[in-house]
Amino acid sequence: MMALKNIIIALAGVLLVTGCKKFVDINTDPNNPTTAQLSLLLPATEVSMAANMYQLNSGTATFMQYTVFSSGLSRLQQQGTSFNDSWDGFYTQTLNDIESVIKSGTAQEQWGYVAIAKLEKAYLVSLMVDMWGDIPYSQSQKGQETVSPPFEKGADIYEDLLKMIDEAAADAAKVSAATLVPASSDLLYGGLKSSWLMMAGSLKLKLYNQIRLVNPERSATAIKALIADPVALINTNAMDFTFRFGPGQNPNNRHPWHRSEYQGSKTFYMSQSLIDLLFNNDDPRLRYYIMRQNATAGLNNSANSNGYYGRNPGDGTAAPADLNRRSTFGIYPAGGLYDNAPVNNIPAGNKYLTNTNATGALKVVGPTDGTGAGIMPMITNAMVKFIRAEAALTLNTGDDARQAFKDGITAHLNSLSTYAAANGGIPLPAATITGFTDDLLVKYDAATNAGKLELVMTQKYIAQYGNGMEAYNDYRRTGLPVLRTPLSPLNTFPLRLYYSETELTANTSLGNDASRLQVAQQTTPVFWDK
Repeated sequence: MMALKNIIIALAGVLLVTGCKKFVDINTDPNNPTTAQLSLLLPATEVSMAANMYQLNSGTATFMQYTVFSSGLSRLQQQGTSFNDSWDGFYTQTLNDIESVIKSGTAQEQWGYVAIAKLEKAYLVSLMVDMWGDIPYSQSQKGQETVSPPFEKGADIYEDLLKMIDEAAADAAKVSAATLVPASSDLLYGGLKSSWLMMAGSLKLKLYNQIRLVNPERSATAIKALIADPVALINTNAMDFTFRFGPGQNPNNRHPWHRSEYQGSKTFYMSQSLIDLLFNNDDPRLRYYIMRQNATAGLNNSANSNGYYGRNPGDGTAAPADLNRRSTFGIYPAGGLYDNAPVNNIPAGNKYLTNTNATGALKVVGPTDGTGAGIMPMITNAMVKFIRAEAALTLNTGDDARQAFKDGITAHLNSLSTYAAANGGIPLPAATITGFTDDLLVKYDAATNAGKLELVMTQKYIAQYGNGMEAYNDYRRTGLPVLRTPLSPLNTFPLRLYYSETELTANTSLGNDASRLQVAQQTTPVFWDK
């Protein structure tokens, strides 16, 4: 787990980088930073990448019915400001600093820094293509040399990123040590070379699966090669590509969902769709995902329910005075509280979501509740297993889809349990993990091929709670899981995200096409969405 001191170091790095933009030291060559600066700049890029995902992750989580970040997005209506903080932050901070690490690290032959920065860039830029489609890329980090970088095709950018991943692996191979950089310089993997190489292979797996509808043969060949290499992919929970926030309040480095909700005001509603999916399927993860503040509150602020008070997707009604009654984020992934209070209407036949040993009490949450040391799951062992199951079912990769499905469920339940135990919650009993997984395998064995894929994607969806972006990718590629029909939608389901209005206003390369380009985002598929 990321140590608190490492987070503070990284935050200091962000402040240092910001400060350097305002002051020039005449005794320092800005084109040749020292190794010490690289050691601060790299972790700063990791912090800023996770921090700048807040708006993007929260908005896509709303589209995918994990949460309700805003009523407009819940009704599928985007604006030019819906995702501008993430867009602007990625370009002006994260990618700019990553490019500095790559350039300076190459000049100094600090290949470990270069390798990590290239993998971070490949991950982030591929995600931006997935979200927005065509974006500024090759000319976007050239400062005053190119102030209005042209938008480039997402398919072309993907090709370059796949090459970049291989380049990063080659750079890593130039480092003979087991660590690419000092542990304090890398908040994600502590500099471990083997972990970063597994991340590289897993990122390639994700990208090739993402484009499988474009070129099935190419994706199948690439994925077969990756699964044939026992050390190419993330294969344990300890190798998860996950950003871990800290428990501190001063400075506040807690998970942004905790900072937003564990206070008097509230931004989110929990999605009634997700609540019902878990509750109706005897899923023990409900107690970890959702924290109730009231034992009898229910939909529409009723007083005769079970405390799982969320909001239906597409509900456009005004919010009542319910800040102390609505459900909020639980212990996972935001670092909130574990809900161990009795639920008054749990079905008698439940085996896993039960009131056994439920001796806790509910409360109105505040800043001192929970640790806030939440996580942003970017590429996890569970996700890799579900990708392998999907690829086996759709591309005939020769992988064992059933085993991958089982391993994905087990990996996520174990990860959830371990995290909860370390953050003031209660771990899942081993018998619950085994029994719950076995029951899903019975359903899997009885399903048609289409039914098997639906089970895989639904379980992946549940396991990806905390990462709306990947669920948004999966839904556009597969149409799964089946989402609840919004109550009063204002638009069609968005196939791309709206661009930052700042970008559209300032980027002169777009000419007179900015307005047309923005409107088209809602209905134009990303290149891999066939």
